[in-house]
Amino acid sequence: MLDKNGIAKRIARELKDGYYVNLGIGIPTLVANYIPEGMDVVLQSENGLLGIGPFPIEEEVDADLINAGKQTITMIPGSSLFSSADSFAMIRGGHVDLTILGAMEVSEHGDIANWKIPGKMVKGMGGAMDLVASAKNIIVAMQHCSKDGKSKLLKECTLPLTGIRCVKKIVSDLAVLDVLPEGGFKLLERAPGVSVDYIRSVTEGKLIVEGEIPEIVLE
Repeated sequence: MLDKNGIAKRIARELKDGYYVNLGIGIPTLVANYIPEGMDVVLQSENGLLGIGPFPIEEEVDADLINAGKQTITMIPGSSLFSSADSFAMIRGGHVDLTILGAMEVSEHGDIANWKIPGKMVKGMGGAMDLVASAKNIIVAMQHCSKDGKSKLLKECTLPLTGIRCVKKIVSDLAVLDVLPEGGFKLLERAPGVSVDYIRSVTEGKLIVEGEIPEIVLE
């Protein structure tokens, strides 16, 4: 089973040189710590940052430099700060190559629910709907099951949707899966020590397994 850093480290392997990448709140922000050495990737935050670096060590903390989740960050050489209006113009204009988001639920068709649980107070959707509607590619970082053990990879989402048929890949604490255009979760890799049968038992949506499924390698 992968911890949060393991999920982020595995997602970092999906990055490509020259990508502009938006990191959502939660696990996705950790991806900034695992950019492959020598790769030129520009990280964007919807509150108006382009060129985010790794999380700061204690002596580097600057309370004025925060990401969309209000976490302190560092900036790489050439970084820029701008208004959220300019930031959303980048997003809505299709200039972000990859968006990495957390999720409460994902359906086998690629629908995502990640902003509201009915009955619980939230401040608003934030930029989630703009991101899922505009990004060229969306990868979800999430826990495979809820705290009470129920699957979060479903036939149909039960929570209010953020976007429809937009998720391309999922990296959970148990597995790496592609979301197929025709529907279904295709199992690509499994977390160390986790069996295919177990993943099948905790995936409510259609799970497609073809051949031997390798373990995730993080090194």
